[in-house]
Amino acid sequence: MILKTIFKKYSPVLTPERLFMLSVLVVNGGNYFYNLIFGRILGPAQFADAAVLITFLLVLSFVAMTFQLTTAKFFVVFEKELFQNFLSKIYKYASIFGVICGVLIILFSKQLQHLFNTSSSSMFCVFGIGVPLYFLMSVNRGIFQGQKAFKALSITYQTEMLSRLLLTLALIYTLEIDSSVIIAIGILISFGFGLIPFHFKNLNFKIASAITPSKHIQVRHFFIITAFYELTQIIINNSDILLVKHYFESHEAGLYASLALIGRIVYFIAWMFVILLLPTVVQLKKEGKPTTHILFKYVGYIAGIAAVIISSSALFPETVISLLFGDEYLAIADLLWKYALATGVFALSNLFAYYFLSLDKYIPVIISGVFGLLQMGLVIYFHDSLEQVVHMQIITMILLLVVQVLFFFLDQKKITANS
Repeated sequence: MILKTIFKKYSPVLTPERLFMLSVLVVNGGNYFYNLIFGRILGPAQFADAAVLITFLLVLSFVAMTFQLTTAKFFVVFEKELFQNFLSKIYKYASIFGVICGVLIILFSKQLQHLFNTSSSSMFCVFGIGVPLYFLMSVNRGIFQGQKAFKALSITYQTEMLSRLLLTLALIYTLEIDSSVIIAIGILISFGFGLIPFHFKNLNFKIASAITPSKHIQVRHFFIITAFYELTQIIINNSDILLVKHYFESHEAGLYASLALIGRIVYFIAWMFVILLLPTVVQLKKEGKPTTHILFKYVGYIAGIAAVIISSSALFPETVISLLFGDEYLAIADLLWKYALATGVFALSNLFAYYFLSLDKYIPVIISGVFGLLQMGLVIYFHDSLEQVVHMQIITMILLLVVQVLFFFLDQKKITANS
């Protein structure tokens, strides 16, 4: 009775969107705890191997996000019957693509071991087995995102995170095998849990009727552009860790991995605003209503969060690193605020790109791709020290944000002139 009274009292405040944001914070907190605890248990050298798998997981999430965002967008755009036909098609393509990716990872596991200087190739084989499940999970999440069914969407993220954390912890203390393989097993099992809840009635590969050519072109264009943008996300977000693992010794690579995990807090918090932004902007556009206020609202949130994290990293770097990873990682304390600055600026520019993607304006996506390649090129040519790697990212991300903001104002000026 008391709980019911409390819920009735606070239900206007705890809207589905706010509950989802709270859930995302819990998921990100759980994922950070996952990284932090294994950073402490394994130490810098072994954690470098684990960081490669974690980075592979992030890369996979960006690739699969193409399917999720496409599903979410066209849930809003298409009528019910047309969406069901579209859903059959995207499940089919997601399954085929997932199987191909998984098989390629398994076939080239030895080459991946050599490229990233890992202790085992088996960890890539185990990871590859789970890849098809992740693509099915992403389409399922896209349905919930488009429906704004934030409770179900929250559950899929919670079950994935909790199962990975708890099962990996249990396995690392019970199995006497390579720690990187244990990490891979935990990731594989978590993909299965991430499918909960899953509506099997939606998993139908038979298309009742063909999608019209104009609609097919609309879907194809959005999918290709989104895939391209997610590729730029992979380059900007993960190429630095993989390049550092390639160019530096394991100990330094492990230190850098811990730096990246702490510094990216602002990016992963910003991600929940992207999830909320896309269906909202698409719906407002469909209704002929203004959308810029949604962008400004989320830009304000991210800028405030980024400012707090960068300031804390600059004022208390040793305290932050000691509390999160331990004294073994203190060597990168001076770089913490710099890395947080790079990711904070990227999170802001990323929001502009997703905003325009929602409006079917694709030039900011191409801009992000150019700067992603620029960042990777700069790191390849300038990697004498970890500090130099971070500086290259700061330069690239500030330039990217400036260009994205300029494009926004030019676009607004054009809209005003045409109205």
